[in-house]
Amino acid sequence: MSEKWDRVQAVLTGETADRVPVTMWRHFYDQETTAEGLADSMLWFQREYDWDFMKVNPRAQYHVEDWGAGFHYAGDPYSGPTMVKAPIKSPQDWAKIQSLDPHKGVLGEHLRALRRIRQGLKGQVPFVMTVFNPVSIAGRMVEPETVLAQHLREHPEKVTPALEAITETFRAFVTECLNVGVDGIFFATTAWASHDLLTEQEYAQFGRPYDLQVLEAARGARFCILHVCRSNNMLRLLSNYPVHALNWDDRDPTNPTLKEARGFTSKAFIGGVDRQVLTRSGSPEAAAQQSRDALAQTGSLGIMVGPTCSISPRSPEASLRAVKEAVS
Repeated sequence: MSEKWDRVQAVLTGETADRVPVTMWRHFYDQETTAEGLADSMLWFQREYDWDFMKVNPRAQYHVEDWGAGFHYAGDPYSGPTMVKAPIKSPQDWAKIQSLDPHKGVLGEHLRALRRIRQGLKGQVPFVMTVFNPVSIAGRMVEPETVLAQHLREHPEKVTPALEAITETFRAFVTECLNVGVDGIFFATTAWASHDLLTEQEYAQFGRPYDLQVLEAARGARFCILHVCRSNNMLRLLSNYPVHALNWDDRDPTNPTLKEARGFTSKAFIGGVDRQVLTRSGSPEAAAQQSRDALAQTGSLGIMVGPTCSISPRSPEASLRAVKEAVS
């Protein structure tokens, strides 16, 4: 294994590394619309900052395009895509969602991008592919996403077959990602593992069973991360998922801190740096201070310093370098 792999592996096994690993991830909106552009932007970001592992930020909304969702890209580095076509307009439309071949369409493009990234990293940097959980994928097929919560409560018999098709598709996609050579997946729940959208009972019905099926496809992977997004999250409920590390907004006062989470799980953590600090309104010293605080909360064990979520493309270089220097 490489030096970076040794460092990451030490954290995952609860041992002391030569230093705490650090990473960041972001979108490149003006480049990610092609497989080559996505791969090359990820590789550039890695070369520029020499992160300890790469979380591949795929094309925003890649997970729903093959089911007919349409998006408009502004063409500049700072603006994400705008939905122009939602495939689900009524509860009856869920019947249109069938399982897909992961080798075709946008999913196939991303497999091609992963091959290019693997070749560029030359086995020296651990890298994981972002995969969204089935209920969050369904939530991106409606506008606004709260429509899905309504459909789940009022028409579960119509939505459930679609969740099954989505799960089957992404189980197959995860298998192909591993076949390409990724080291694991970054499994993201977006807004759905939050008490703001679903109750814990609803998540037990519409979230967890499908999550575990997708994660089962990654069982043999060396490095899988669960990302529980947003405020009022269900991190405690999901902390027993079969993953190696957890990532969440630990700076949000409605969520557990790193120190608090250590009270209910022994899994490795990734985080500590509020993505809002990594904007033009923040400062390099504030970013460095949060990095040092993450080490203090955890005793520098079982922690990889990283963002609470995908960082802004406007994040200043000085702040990103300050995070890395703070843990060196």
